Amino acid sequence: MSELKRGLGYWTVLSLSIGSIMGTAIFFGASIGASLSGSLAIVAWVILSLISIYIAMCFGELVSMFPKSGGVYEYSKQAYGRFISFIAGWVAWIVGNIAVVVLIVAAINIIAPYASSTVKILMTVAAIILLNIIAYIGIEATSIMMVGFAASIVAVIVALVAKGIPGISFSNFASFPPHSPFSMFVTMFFLAETYFGWEAATYLAEETKDAGKTIPKAIIHGTVVIALLGLGMLLISFGNLGTGLVDAGGKALASPTTVLASRLFGPVGEGIITAGIFIALLGSAASGIITMPRLLLALARDKLMPEQLKAIHPRFNTPHKAILFQAAATLIILVIGFGNYEALLSMMVPLAVLMYVIVILTVPIFRITSPGLERPFKAPFGKVLPLAVVLFLLLTIAVWAFSTVAAFALLRLSFSIILIGVPLYFLVELYYDPKMITGINDMFSFLNLITERLSYPKGVRKEIMSFVGDLKGKTVLEFGCGVGTFTLELLRAVGPGGTVYATTFSGNDLKIARKRVERRKWETEGHIYGEARFIHDSDQFYRVHPDVPRADIVISVGVLGYTQDIRRVLQDMRRLLSQEGRICFVEYSDFFRVLPSVEWLSSDKKIEELFREAGFSVRVTRQRSFLWNRIFIYGFRYRGIVVI
Repeated sequence: MSELKRGLGYWTVLSLSIGSIMGTAIFFGASIGASLSGSLAIVAWVILSLISIYIAMCFGELVSMFPKSGGVYEYSKQAYGRFISFIAGWVAWIVGNIAVVVLIVAAINIIAPYASSTVKILMTVAAIILLNIIAYIGIEATSIMMVGFAASIVAVIVALVAKGIPGISFSNFASFPPHSPFSMFVTMFFLAETYFGWEAATYLAEETKDAGKTIPKAIIHGTVVIALLGLGMLLISFGNLGTGLVDAGGKALASPTTVLASRLFGPVGEGIITAGIFIALLGSAASGIITMPRLLLALARDKLMPEQLKAIHPRFNTPHKAILFQAAATLIILVIGFGNYEALLSMMVPLAVLMYVIVILTVPIFRITSPGLERPFKAPFGKVLPLAVVLFLLLTIAVWAFSTVAAFALLRLSFSIILIGVPLYFLVELYYDPKMITGINDMFSFLNLITERLSYPKGVRKEIMSFVGDLKGKTVLEFGCGVGTFTLELLRAVGPGGTVYATTFSGNDLKIARKRVERRKWETEGHIYGEARFIHDSDQFYRVHPDVPRADIVISVGVLGYTQDIRRVLQDMRRLLSQEGRICFVEYSDFFRVLPSVEWLSSDKKIEELFREAGFSVRVTRQRSFLWNRIFIYGFRYRGIVVI
């Protein structure tokens, strides 16, 4: 099985950290800050920077403890358990997608401000596809790209700062009317996006050399670099433009950095700086495109996303299916969210703050619950300061919410996105969590009695019977009997000399099936049914119950897809089958044309290989139906190679 390749060093991870942490506000923040709090925006930036450096230290400690690709999700899983960790991962993925769209849209607007909407959309789509292709090809190509993007970010800002220092007029800092100190919190709300992205480097932990030491240094150093660059941008913007950072109505300029570049370098220099800003924003978007598929990989490994997303490309050693899925999601969000910059930012920041609160709180939790766990890097005052940081972040959100028109409407919209993830969580759990599967089946057993003829129609049962042939006097294992619809037919088919072992993981299903069989036998004259042996097996997801001694035929419908250890189950079936005993399985896939099947059912080749390894020769056919597709697996137990 292919694995991620550990090829990243400090400079590459530092470059990615700079790119992922740097948001659009580093170029637009001076104007936004001037409109909200005047020159107090500089004080807001210093406070925000100190807090951000400490948050970077918290991430450094966490990644040194758990150097795995899951990042935010991994730390939440270790601290809170399965559901909260899924929510943290889901929110991180949503925030990352919005951030990528915001960055690329901003980059296109910078380079082609007067282009038509159609042209802008086409340019944005092209940028997304190109960056995903590079991410798909491999980490070596990605490394070169990220170093180049980081160099562009630093070069553009250093050039602006160096050129702008001589032109600073200190009177410009005092040219704004006095603002309330609380206005700094609103400014920090919008400037905070500049720092979002500490988690990006942690997603590459499994591809980084000595990740527990390399990534903490890179995240902290990257945050310090952004803090200094951002402070420089604010100082030269205020010092050179003053009240020119806002329009006549006191609102923020759409592109203050290009105005500054024009003032400092003239038309030609403005074009060069604009191109550099475009590359810098594109590089920051690339960081998300590169890292977020690793989050999907971690979720898929733990069966909180479809298992197909954990596949690693045999040649490029990249999570290629997660990258393709990510590309499609980004394009969808592009179509949905091609809107107002400030509104998108207002949606993203509360979601990001929620995610960071969940993660930051894990630091004191681990200090208390796992004091002996190795920490190559430790954040100072790890039991107390994280709590203070969380309170500060929540206070910032609260001040913004109570002082901004329509803030609560945007908050409701933001958190409704989280709620979308809740049913997704339960849908995925219905594939992979035995307790959830059993609970749902027990809850809806009587509904299954009504609907089983729809999900288990007569045509399917007839096709199975035509394959297995004459069952008179034989022993049949019905692996997953449901509420007994097919059990009755099998008992009639085996006759008085035969036996049907009917197993199920659902206690309520078993009660219904047993009562149906007993009633049918009581209502029928003569002895025409075989012996029914019902077995409740809560561990059916992992085995065949040991009370089943042997079988001539094994039949299963809609159960193997829930099996958590399919190889073990198939081996158990082979051991109890008679020589050249038969199997006939029916599984469902592509539910409602949206939900994928489990990984091993995704292709006929995978099914055949899996069964061959277990000692079966099988033929696979697929049937399309309205709500889902059916997969028929017919086969024999064999010693050597058998052709069907």
